[in-house]
Amino acid sequence: MSSVKSLRTRLLVWLLGGVLLVGAAGGWFVYRNALVEADAFFDYHLRQTALLLSDQPVEYLLSPEIPQTSAEYDFVVQVWTLDGVRVYLSRPHAVLPAITTIGFSTVVTSEGRWRVFGVQAPTKVIQVAQPMRVRERQAVELALRTLTPFMLLMPMLAAFIWFAVGHALEPLKRLTQLVKARKVTALDALPDENLPSEVQPLVGALNDLLGRLGAALERERGFMADAAHELRTPLTALHLQMGTLARATNEAERTDAMEKLSAGVQRAIRLVEQLLSLARQEPRADAPRKRLRLDDLVREVVAEMVPLADARKIDLGISTSQAVDVLGDPDALRTLVRNLVDNAVRYTPVGGTVDLAVQESADPVKGNRTAVLRVVDTGPGIASEERQRVFDRFYRPPGTAPPGSGLGMAIVKAIADAHNVSIALDTGPGGQGLAVTVPFPATDAAAPN
Repeated sequence: MSSVKSLRTRLLVWLLGGVLLVGAAGGWFVYRNALVEADAFFDYHLRQTALLLSDQPVEYLLSPEIPQTSAEYDFVVQVWTLDGVRVYLSRPHAVLPAITTIGFSTVVTSEGRWRVFGVQAPTKVIQVAQPMRVRERQAVELALRTLTPFMLLMPMLAAFIWFAVGHALEPLKRLTQLVKARKVTALDALPDENLPSEVQPLVGALNDLLGRLGAALERERGFMADAAHELRTPLTALHLQMGTLARATNEAERTDAMEKLSAGVQRAIRLVEQLLSLARQEPRADAPRKRLRLDDLVREVVAEMVPLADARKIDLGISTSQAVDVLGDPDALRTLVRNLVDNAVRYTPVGGTVDLAVQESADPVKGNRTAVLRVVDTGPGIASEERQRVFDRFYRPPGTAPPGSGLGMAIVKAIADAHNVSIALDTGPGGQGLAVTVPFPATDAAAPN
């Protein structure tokens, strides 16, 4: 509720500020227009007064009928001879403009600016002057009279804006209350009927988030169920092998039972390690990326896997290795390469080969550079209809001979998805084995981490 109030207050301040700014600009324009109109009006009277007095003798100006010192009479009359001697001044003891050019002029004195109109008669020069502050005061009074009703209505306008904004935010308040009242397990979509168009994108984003959370929870439930199911089998086998060990009557039976128990423990350990690896990889789409040499990483993994390949008499090596940099999670990419090599070695018959290649390619049209990782083996391969399913957790193609958990390719897929790259499965050269291709966007060696 406080956020809505804060939003309402901000809207009120901005709207009232805008209204005041527009009102101030309007008042300025009113003042300028009033000043222009006052100038035109008073200039007309200055000219008419000067022309009227130009036909009168000086003795008429000296008569008491002309007001001399009235404060309400803001026009000042001066009469000059043709040789520049002032013979008449209607307001003595005032600092007035000296004789100026014929016509209109604006003169600055120590008492301020004066607007003067001069006309020449046969024997004299008549000047009628008026302080500019009189005109400015008239313009200010007119602007204030124009803006006073507006200022008096400002409280009413503020109250109207306050209630109008509150009414406009009512759907947002209802949505907030609806979200607060929801249970933690409620992941169904929020209703979006009868909502303003500005609120609908927010509801759509929340519904999309709820959908993704629901899918993530569903995946987690499926993962836990699959993991429990897969762990049950090796643990049951371990329990049975322990019973066999306990029932052994001679050294040969105990040795055989111990070997089977050790192999079962190793399979359980490998399964747990793969489960932990998969659990670590799935939420790491936003893991920090670093620049690394893909060819160096592949050489490190191959060096680790050589003992396993030698034990199975597999020719493991790197056929092509070009220096190319990529951005990625080093640990995750090392796991990806290790799983691909491990699968290739395990499923390749004794005496077969596993070749790795790291090559850089460029799109001649777009100019994009790509670092392509390729793992090719001479094993049985994967049927085309099974190639998409091998990425599912705990799935193993029918008839697969080597024991396994069915998690290796699922881990590879999770890492590839986190790096926004695809995996292509194809038949190896000569129609034999499996070829796995993983293209990464290449980066310049000088690019920042």
